[in-house]
Amino acid sequence: MYSPQSFNSGAGAYARVGLEIGAMSASPHQLIVMLFDGAKAAMSMARHHMASGDTVAKGNAISKAINIVENGLKASLDATTTGKDGEELVTNLSALYDYINQRLMYANLRNDPAMLEEASKLLESVSSAWREIGSAGAAVPESLSVRQ
Repeated sequence: MYSPQSFNSGAGAYARVGLEIGAMSASPHQLIVMLFDGAKAAMSMARHHMASGDTVAKGNAISKAINIVENGLKASLDATTTGKDGEELVTNLSALYDYINQRLMYANLRNDPAMLEEASKLLESVSSAWREIGSAGAAVPESLSVRQ
């Protein structure tokens, strides 16, 4: 019969396949939304693990959030396709992502839920602006377009 472990690994594999299919069919704008969602989920799990005292799981969740911000969101910024205004926006977003990652690292090191919350709120402000661009049906500015 099925053990809880086989069910969890099977469900996890099914979820990964669904995510991969969604990513393959997503627009560049939707891919960024998926990165924001992934970072938000990782921070939420870190908050949960921090509250329950599970240091290893908290560290893993925070590491995942940092990885998404650094190697997903920040890496997708492309200042080469923009003019002066777009270049400034990319520079500011890059600095904000660096600050968010710094807050996440300190939250992990100091086991500080306030720093985790600060990082989460900052990322949410960028995420909500990004979602608004997509829901308005407006073209995404080239400065924010996803690097291919």
